[in-house]
Amino acid sequence: MDWSAIAAARRRLAREQGTIVKDWGGRLPIALIYPHTYYAGMSSLGLQTLYGFWNSLPDVVCERAFADPDALRSEPLALESQRPLSDFPVLAFSVPYELDYWNVVALLKAAGVPPLAAERDKTHPLVIAGGPALTANPEPLAPVCDAIAIGEGEVILPPLTAALREGITGERSTLLAALARLPGVYVPSVMFQVPGSKFHVPGSMFQAQRSQSPNVELETWNLERQYAADLDAFATTSVVLTRDTEFGHLYLIEAARGCGRGCRFCLVGQCYRPVRYRSVARLVEQARAGLRHRRTIGLVGAAVSDHPQIDELVGELRRLGARLAVSSWRADALSAPLLQALVESDARGVTLAPEAGTQRLRRLIGKNIMEEHLERAVRLAGRLGVQELKLYFMLGLPTESAEDVLAIADLAARIAGWSGCRVTVSVAPFVPKAQTPFQRLAMAPVAVLEERLARLRQALRRHGITLRAESPAWSAVQGVLARGDRRLAAVLAAMPENTLAAWDAAMSAAGLQATDYLRQRAADEPLPWRHVVRESVIRESGNQGLPRSLIPSFPDYLSQER
Repeated sequence: MDWSAIAAARRRLAREQGTIVKDWGGRLPIALIYPHTYYAGMSSLGLQTLYGFWNSLPDVVCERAFADPDALRSEPLALESQRPLSDFPVLAFSVPYELDYWNVVALLKAAGVPPLAAERDKTHPLVIAGGPALTANPEPLAPVCDAIAIGEGEVILPPLTAALREGITGERSTLLAALARLPGVYVPSVMFQVPGSKFHVPGSMFQAQRSQSPNVELETWNLERQYAADLDAFATTSVVLTRDTEFGHLYLIEAARGCGRGCRFCLVGQCYRPVRYRSVARLVEQARAGLRHRRTIGLVGAAVSDHPQIDELVGELRRLGARLAVSSWRADALSAPLLQALVESDARGVTLAPEAGTQRLRRLIGKNIMEEHLERAVRLAGRLGVQELKLYFMLGLPTESAEDVLAIADLAARIAGWSGCRVTVSVAPFVPKAQTPFQRLAMAPVAVLEERLARLRQALRRHGITLRAESPAWSAVQGVLARGDRRLAAVLAAMPENTLAAWDAAMSAAGLQATDYLRQRAADEPLPWRHVVRESVIRESGNQGLPRSLIPSFPDYLSQER
C-alpha cells in the first residue's frame, strides 16, 4: 500500500468543498475516472454532473480518480476512499478528447486491469466510457470498453445504472446483452460484424466477430445519439469546489448546450445538436446557490453570447452581486452589457476565435464572422478597459494558401491597432473530425504544418505579437484517433509509455501507417463510425457551398440524414 499516495489524496480532499463520501455497504461502487490530471478534470462540468447524479442515488457510491503522473507510476487510487481501482465493479471513464485515450489504457494497466475487453472476465471491473470524442467515433476504444455511451449522460445514465444494479453480480454476457438493448449504449462485443448483418461495415477496419449473446435481437437496438431535450430539467453546475484547478475561483453553470452556427469543422457544434438554452429563471436560481460558495459565476457553453436572453441574464446576475466569467462569446453577437459585466468583474482578457485570417476561408469553414464584426468588438473591448485579447486560429484548413497564413498575422496586427490591447495569437492545426461536414477531408501533413507555423511565427514577430501553437506532431496523433478504427486499440495497448516515440513504434509493429488515417476518404468508402451513430441529426449537407473538389459525391452526402 502506497501511504504517500493515500496521504496526498487526503490532503487534496481537505481542500475541497462538496465532496460526497459514502459507505460501500449495500451500494453499487462506481469509479468515475477522468483520464487527465486532477487540475484539468475538476474544471469539467461533465465530470461534475456525472458525480452529482450517481451520488444522488441512495444505492450507488461514486468516487473519482484521475490520471495524474503519480497515478500512472503506481497503483491508481480512488480519491474519496483511497481504494485501488481494481476494487470497483464498474470503472466509468469520462473522455473529452482523443489524446486522453492514451491515459484510459495506461490507467487500466496501472490498476492491473487487462486493457482489452476480450482479455477480461467477470472477476474484472466492467469498463464503460462516454464523452464527445467517443460519441463521434467510439471505434478506437471499442475493443477496450465493455460499453460506450453515445450522447448525453442525463438521458443515458438512469436506465444504464438500473441495468448495472440488476446485472453486475451475474453473468457478464447477460449484463452486456441487457446494456446493448438500451438507447444510446454501444456494446462492441455483442454487436454482430458478419456480412449481411444490418450492422456489418465492409472493409478491413473491422474484424468479423459473432455475438457473445445470440439472444440479442439487433433489429431492436437503438444506437441513435441521445440528448436531453429540456436542460431546465437537469442541473449542470459545479458540485465539488476546489482551488486546485484552473477555474477554482468560479462556480460553473452550463448556460447552453450545442451551437446553432454550424461551423463545418466543429465537433461540439455537431455532436450537441440541437442547440438548447437554459431559462433565465433556472440560471438565476442556480447562480443564487453558487454565490454561497464563490463570488464569480462562470457561464459555460459553446457560444454563451448567443443565448437569446443574454442581456437579461447578465442584468439579473449582476443584481445578485455576482461577478461574471464566460467560456466563449462571438464578435458578431456582441453584447455590450455582457462585456461591461466582464470588465467590472476584473476580466483582464477576452478571447475571440476568428479561426482564419481571410474572409474567403472563414466563409468556407462556416465561420461567418466579418472583419467589421471583429473591429467593432475589439474597439469596444479597448474602450471598456480590456487589456488583453487572445485570438484563436487554425492552420492547415481546406484550400489554405500561403496568403491565408500570412493574413492571420495581418489581421492580428489590425486588431491590436483597433483595440490598443495586448494581443496573443494561439494556433492549432486543423483536425478533421468524425460526424462533422469535414469528416472526409485530408489533414495537412506534419511537415507542411510546421513550415506554415514557422512562416506565421516570423510574420507575427515583426508585429511584436506572441504566438502559442499546438504541436503538429501531437495533432497528427489526434487526427489518427479522431477518425480511427478498432485496430488502434491494439496500438494503445502495446504502448509501454505515453510518448510519440512509443506511439510510432506501436503503429509500426501493428503494420499501420498514420497516413492511411489522415488521408482524404473516398466518397463511397465506409466510415468506421457510420454503423454506430446511425440516424443522428447530423447532416453532411453542411458542405453546401464548398468547392466541388472537396465534396465527395455519393448520393446521400449532401441531402440525407445519416
